[in-house]
Amino acid sequence: MSTTLFDFSARGLDGQERPLSEFAGQVALVVNVASQCGFTPQYSGLEELYRSYRDQGFTVLGFPCNQFGHQEPGDAAEIRGFCDTQYGVTFPMFDKIDVNGADAHPLYRWLKEQKPGLLGTEAIKWNFTKFLVGRDGQVIKRYAPTDAPASFKSDVEAACAQPAASV
Repeated sequence: MSTTLFDFSARGLDGQERPLSEFAGQVALVVNVASQCGFTPQYSGLEELYRSYRDQGFTVLGFPCNQFGHQEPGDAAEIRGFCDTQYGVTFPMFDKIDVNGADAHPLYRWLKEQKPGLLGTEAIKWNFTKFLVGRDGQVIKRYAPTDAPASFKSDVEAACAQPAASV
């Protein structure tokens, strides 16, 4: 059986390890985020997507990362406070991780292997790289940091329209 999103776990901002299997059967958008990035306003679009489609089995999973220009310097409490006060984020947020290099989170190693970027490069180039994952836990598509959430709404709708896989 092949690996899926739901085979991984990650520590939430509350410090508790969360199995991603709790999102089994949902469509997920996995995003490496940062609070001091030029793309940070995308939090609004991500939250809008989440609120629009969560009742159809869609979630956004935010993974803060400080590997690009040190744009996520805060600790978990600071990240949570920023997301709450600046953008009203209600989708699940996880603890800060690395997405590239020797210490890259296993989830991100798998995501990059499943959907390499331009010219087959696996490395995450910047904050707000996004991976759309289907209800079966397999990666459907990778989006660049410059791709605003609204620009791939139709992809989210199409993924949400797919029936949940029988378990």
